[in-house]
Amino acid sequence: MTLNEHTLRPPMPPSPVDMCQVFAAHAARAARIDALRPGNKDRLFDGLMAAGITHVTVTFDGAGDSGQIESIGAWSGETAVDFPATEIAHAALNWEDPEVEMRQLSLEDVVEQLAYDFLSDTHGGWENNDGAWGEFCFDASARCIHLEFNERFTSSELYTHDF
Repeated sequence: MTLNEHTLRPPMPPSPVDMCQVFAAHAARAARIDALRPGNKDRLFDGLMAAGITHVTVTFDGAGDSGQIESIGAWSGETAVDFPATEIAHAALNWEDPEVEMRQLSLEDVVEQLAYDFLSDTHGGWENNDGAWGEFCFDASARCIHLEFNERFTSSELYTHDF
């Protein structure tokens, strides 16, 4: 083996990461996602109302670094109903392509996606450590989404005594 100039030269250190640029790119992406939400909500509420669904409940639970949606129920007034096979457009961004992607998803899948998105936005890490549980109510007639969020935590109290 012969040594050449390349093998004698020390390796170049990795280029430093410009964290300001990383945070700015993240903020810009988050702003684009936020701008898509009103249209996604409008299409969902229109689809729910057209199907005769007045509200949807979504329960979730998580702890120990794992969490999931436990149930999604559709209601017409006080009567539980099945979701129809109806699909609606849902706008999304993916990591590989900066363009908005319009996906055709079932009403139930859009509810699930929005629930996970709102959990991530408002209580990122809700499934970690002691976790959290709660319920969303998608009120189609009021066109609003209500979240009741219960955070679990371990508490300790220190008592000291000098005798």
